[in-house]
Amino acid sequence: MIASISVLNTRISLVSLDQTARSIENLAASGGRHYVCVCNVHTVMTGVDDERFRQITNDATLAVPDGMPLVWAAKLLGFDQPERVYGPDLLLAVCKRSVDEDRSHFFYGGAQGVPERLAENLSKRFPGLKIAGCYAPPFRPLTKTEDDQVVKAINASGADILWVGLGAPKQEYWMAGHLGRISTPVMVGVGAAFDFHAGRVRQAPRWMQDCGLEWLFRLYEEPGRLWKRYLYNNPRFIYHFGRQVISDRLDGFDSRSNCL
Repeated sequence: MIASISVLNTRISLVSLDQTARSIENLAASGGRHYVCVCNVHTVMTGVDDERFRQITNDATLAVPDGMPLVWAAKLLGFDQPERVYGPDLLLAVCKRSVDEDRSHFFYGGAQGVPERLAENLSKRFPGLKIAGCYAPPFRPLTKTEDDQVVKAINASGADILWVGLGAPKQEYWMAGHLGRISTPVMVGVGAAFDFHAGRVRQAPRWMQDCGLEWLFRLYEEPGRLWKRYLYNNPRFIYHFGRQVISDRLDGFDSRSNCL
């Protein structure tokens, strides 16, 4: 059983990186239909503004704390969150486990050529890794015919794990919208992990990640694309979450939700 907490009404699973990797492996073997969300300040604040998106996140089998602020949030609410479940690290951890478990992977997302470079780099890092397929969708909505063809290709690949790298909130909407149509047992939305491990975008130094300053590095690297995400959402998160902490303490409210 995995416990979770509520951060601004978004459910965040209290799990470690290793627990999440093992859970994804179990889901891949389950024969069910699941999706996993990797959450940070941006996704939580998107949920504040968009009730439908928040419900998609809350309906996920797991919604793990990708951002350090969510690790700190758990501790401020009185619960122990052992570590950040960083999307790029989660991708590596699952791929490493899957070699022994004989699981196959499909990579959906990224710019043209990115999922192929990602698959190539991961195959070099984890000899024996099974790649079921790759697809980089165009930067526009797919037609129904195109989408049907993509679904058919993914299902025909027999992949055990489908990695979705479309960025939030697009990847979460895509996973929820394709749940039941995709036969792959588990979908995981990991956003920028595709670009990082394909070598297209630089990652922040580990010390900045551990200090919760990765956003500053990414803002420096891509100011035109990310300025609104960080300079708008970060202060809002501090304000709204501060109110939640004060309200919870005054009311003696338990922010822990039901176990999964």
